[in-house]
Amino acid sequence: MPIIRSVTREYIGKPIRCKAAISRKSGEPLVIEEIELEPPKSWEVRIKILYTSLCHSDVTFWKMNPSSPAAMFPRILGHEAVGVVESVGEHVEEVKEGDLVVPVFLPNCGECRDCESPKSNNCSKFGNERTVDMPRDGTSRFRDMNGEVVHNLFGISSFSEYTVVDVTHVVKIRHDFPLDKACLLSCGVSTGVGAVWKVADVEKGSTVAVFGLGAVGLAVAIAAKQRGASKIIGVDLNEDKFEIGKRFGITDFVNPSTCKDKSVSEVIKGMTNGGADYCFECIGLASLMEEAFNSSREVCFLYTLRYKHAWFAIDLD
Repeated sequence: MPIIRSVTREYIGKPIRCKAAISRKSGEPLVIEEIELEPPKSWEVRIKILYTSLCHSDVTFWKMNPSSPAAMFPRILGHEAVGVVESVGEHVEEVKEGDLVVPVFLPNCGECRDCESPKSNNCSKFGNERTVDMPRDGTSRFRDMNGEVVHNLFGISSFSEYTVVDVTHVVKIRHDFPLDKACLLSCGVSTGVGAVWKVADVEKGSTVAVFGLGAVGLAVAIAAKQRGASKIIGVDLNEDKFEIGKRFGITDFVNPSTCKDKSVSEVIKGMTNGGADYCFECIGLASLMEEAFNSSREVCFLYTLRYKHAWFAIDLD
């Protein structure tokens, strides 16, 4: 059983003062400051963060040009985390005080046609647009010690000792789940595993190529192994990733810098007798997407239309 420090009931229904890492200006170092966090409103949950990790998407918003509509400073970053519920607002029945939860940046109302469908994870009730702060009223629960609003990221902001999230953004997990791994479920692991199981629906015996062996890519690899893929090719510039990847199911490795006079797609086609059945691009580069597409096997369908089986799990990790 993981050791979870108990939450205090002293501040239930009241603001909490805690520390957070605040991004005040684009590209500048985060500043550890004391902040004030409001209690949860209706349909909201206040969480004590136990573990959080860094996703490249956090870096993207940290470095974002201040003139961009999506840029908002000061801001608390972080969206891969696990925490324990400190208190809940009105109308919250899904979780209670003391529950272990993973906050996720995609809402799930559980009632709309898209949330009920196994083919979609874009909630039609709350939409797929990223609000700056809380999804229901667009306001922030964070203030600094001068009373200035500190903005949210993806409705989570886990670089804080405590945070408030909408109940549609939390998933309850078992208390015996390893916490250092549970925090990765918020983004990286779910992106990679979901792409293999839910989107591509990879079949047993398939050949798979994974471009980029970060958190998302390794999640793709382990999911492809679970689905019974016969060959799982990892593509990365870091040679050390091959040994790491083996533990997650990678069977073969391609380093683009050592391909000499051949392109990566030519090498992969040679390894797979014409191209991989499924290619997953896990970096988020347009040039790499094209290479992944060219590495996939060509299949002829009715009316002589030619399609490539390239499924892209696009994430900035």
